[in-house]
Amino acid sequence: MADPFATYSSGLESPARAAFAIGTAAYGTALGTATRALYVGTGGSVAVTMTAGAAVTFPNVQDGSLLPVRVTEVGTATTATGIVGLV
Repeated sequence: MADPFATYSSGLESPARAAFAIGTAAYGTALGTATRALYVGTGGSVAVTMTAGAAVTFPNVQDGSLLPVRVTEVGTATTATGIVGLV
């Protein structure tokens, strides 16, 4: 398939190029890749470690939310599910 944008540089304002599921079993474990954003399928609290090292919890995230955060880990205090890391 042709990709007319293949030669363009990807900035943080660009759409994601890849994605990976972050299942509940992975909560509390370092991700293999830092994210560009998180998609939250079923809402709840989302505890993360940011790429700069700060740990923070986003409370009451709604179903279907997109959080534009660069994270290295989704924490065990997370109650949301259906999380997808966007890269």
